[in-house]
Amino acid sequence: MKTQFKIFTAFLFFAFFSLTASAQKKIQTDTLSVTGVCEMCEKRIEKAAFIRGVKLTEWDKEAQRLTVTYKTKRTNMDEIATAVAQAGHDNGKKKAPKEAYAKLPDCCAYRDGVKVH
Repeated sequence: MKTQFKIFTAFLFFAFFSLTASAQKKIQTDTLSVTGVCEMCEKRIEKAAFIRGVKLTEWDKEAQRLTVTYKTKRTNMDEIATAVAQAGHDNGKKKAPKEAYAKLPDCCAYRDGVKVH
């Protein structure tokens, strides 16, 4: 009887911990190439990428690279890339629509030859 109780207790213990481990939210960090030229672009890109499920965004102007930390159960890189493109910035996955790009200030017109500043 004691052996059965110990086996049952061990089973419950492992079942509980395996369920809690699988219930944890998976956090992932990825990078995405995003075109921009200035600090205004940086703010716009980081704000656009900060959609539901995103924990952290950081755009490097010199490297033209966005680093995003997000919950994989809430969002994915395709959704983040779409949000950034809708804000007017071409990226490695999506090109910004003409209407969104046209709304950018002149200093942010990266397609028109404006250099990183």
